[in-house]
Amino acid sequence: MQNEGRFFKSSYPKSFRDLVGKNGVITAQGDQHRKLHTIASNMMRTDTLKSRFLIDIQLVMHQTFATLHHNQTILLQDVCRKLAINLMVNQLLGVSSEAEVGEMAQLFSTFVDGCLSLPVSLPGFAYHTAMNARKNIIRKIEKIIHETRHGECDGDGGLVGRLVEEGSLRDEAISDFIINLLFAGNETTAKTMLFAIYFLTTSPEAANKLLEEHQNIRNKRLDSDGETYMLKWEDYKSMSFTQNVIDETLRLGGIAIWLMREAKEDVEYQDYVIPKGSFVVPFLSAIHQDENFHEKANSFNPWRWMDPQNQDKRNWRTSPFYSPFGGGARLCPGAELARLQIALFLHYFVISYRWTQVKEDRMSFFPSARLVNGFPIQLTKINLASSM
Repeated sequence: MQNEGRFFKSSYPKSFRDLVGKNGVITAQGDQHRKLHTIASNMMRTDTLKSRFLIDIQLVMHQTFATLHHNQTILLQDVCRKLAINLMVNQLLGVSSEAEVGEMAQLFSTFVDGCLSLPVSLPGFAYHTAMNARKNIIRKIEKIIHETRHGECDGDGGLVGRLVEEGSLRDEAISDFIINLLFAGNETTAKTMLFAIYFLTTSPEAANKLLEEHQNIRNKRLDSDGETYMLKWEDYKSMSFTQNVIDETLRLGGIAIWLMREAKEDVEYQDYVIPKGSFVVPFLSAIHQDENFHEKANSFNPWRWMDPQNQDKRNWRTSPFYSPFGGGARLCPGAELARLQIALFLHYFVISYRWTQVKEDRMSFFPSARLVNGFPIQLTKINLASSM
């Protein structure tokens, strides 16, 4: 990760490269990658999170949770996926209508299914179907670009609209750029939300501690804003135990458990020589669950991050022992946005519902991170006023 462009370069299978596009921050190399990464990072700075994303995320949360009812049994995996795609489509494309979001969600699900498939462009193959989904997604992005440029856009066009106004990317590059962000921000955020609730279900003590933190925040907002309230930035920054839960969830159930790199030259490593052109697959989860670095590494323990000895280890921007967002020049530019989304989800979920798991479940990381049975739970809706 620290030798991007020197000894190693990012490399992915053909199907993945074709689908995410050559102008995306995931697959671009060299100067083009640095330019795209800088644009993405600037779009998700702290001041932007405060001014643009904080309220929009909560509006989508309220909209989604309004569809969940008392005593309803849900597959939490499906709810988190729907919520994550709603968030990304809203923030990136400025789209909020349920019909348009639903259509985009279906297209994107088909798109993701083809990313690690055999690159066979014949009807019936996942790659062929996914490439058609990509074309339809691009058409929708191009429509927003056109409407923004000609003043015909109903909303602000989201991130697409801001890219058009800035003129920093060509139209075809904007489409790939947005597809990359959709891919990077959708499944990862959805699965981390899901895994957090899964781990909290197995740890009632952690769930109660988290609930206490969010009840205190909610009560403060209810006093000033009434029953329907919106969290402010200082509320988010006060969620210290929530950040512990997020870090521990990412350590045990991180979505980016491995990376793909290609050696640009013969590389000597310890007693080995990695030949030029060889693929190297570092497994981040091997470090995250190594007993040499994390005591009782297979146990969900958010309190571990309160230990002063773990503070340097916890710094996901620089730590060699904890890298849920990658590292080096390809450190995920949307990491802070993802953490904000997950924290707000946990707030509204734990104060709105109690839940009971109705079927045993387990984690699997093949072919991608998931809970095998989708984590079916029964919800008990909490009346906010009566629970104060």
